[in-house]
Amino acid sequence: MKSDKRSAEAVGLGVKIGPLELKNPVMTASGTFGYGLEFEPFVDLSRLGAVVVKGLSLEPRPGNPPPRIVETAGGMLNAIGLQNIGIRAFIQEKMPHLRQLGVTVLANIFGETIDDYRRVAAMLDTVAGIAGMEVNISCPNVKRGIAFGADPDMAADVTQKVRRETKLPLIVKLTPNVTDITEIAFAAEAAGADAISLINTVTGMSVDIETRRPRLANVTGGLSGPAIKPIAMRMVWQTAQALKIPIIGAGGIRTAADAIEFLIAGASAVEIGTANFINPSVTIDVRRGSKNTWLPPSDQTHERFDRFTDDWLSG
Repeated sequence: MKSDKRSAEAVGLGVKIGPLELKNPVMTASGTFGYGLEFEPFVDLSRLGAVVVKGLSLEPRPGNPPPRIVETAGGMLNAIGLQNIGIRAFIQEKMPHLRQLGVTVLANIFGETIDDYRRVAAMLDTVAGIAGMEVNISCPNVKRGIAFGADPDMAADVTQKVRRETKLPLIVKLTPNVTDITEIAFAAEAAGADAISLINTVTGMSVDIETRRPRLANVTGGLSGPAIKPIAMRMVWQTAQALKIPIIGAGGIRTAADAIEFLIAGASAVEIGTANFINPSVTIDVRRGSKNTWLPPSDQTHERFDRFTDDWLSG
């Protein structure tokens, strides 16, 4: 058993997501970690694999009216409405301090039109300290009224247009609210994505029986937390079987064991989201627990991985 431990330590925690090299596979999920700086009192941000910041749009957005968050039995529903300060304010007000902290920053971007995506990507392309972009295609296209990520042609179009505007590593984040997740993932891969992250939130609803009204002002919202973990796991597994590019798994991760499950299912890294609201230092806790269990993608054989995970889980 001692020889196994030494082998695990020698492997290290670094992972490669396409051209993006991370010091470890633990990342934050966009929308749950602010712009990173909000968690500075609780987390040494430089120790994380990457901080994926709150979604950024071309212009500032106020978001939806309250109530915007509802706790559920297995997590939470949110209808924040992608509130953010806009790309220009982020570059001017947030990035200088993030650079000083030595944080690996991934900018999550979104838009209502393909031109919005394209313009935001172009503005970020030369910003010092931006290590890559995560493109949120769960947003509805204002002309067609459906999410970009619900249609393979639109998913490919967005990915291709953003790819033309930047040389940075490009991660496309997929919505689970589709019939066949692999069809959308294939389209993004073919259009130039370096990696896929999944899943985003699952559309849900909650009703107050006293008022007989929806608990969210927006009526529906995105379900996240432990309730969606089995859905996320299945979609990561399906996509990993079909694609050649790396997969980043997200959905209900609270512990190192949760993260390991995603790696076994085919993910190369993970994003932690809703758990940040319960435990602000959960990302570091998962990183500590993951030590000596994460393996580079090329070494993810079940035999070796089982030895390391069994040793960690029994310890």
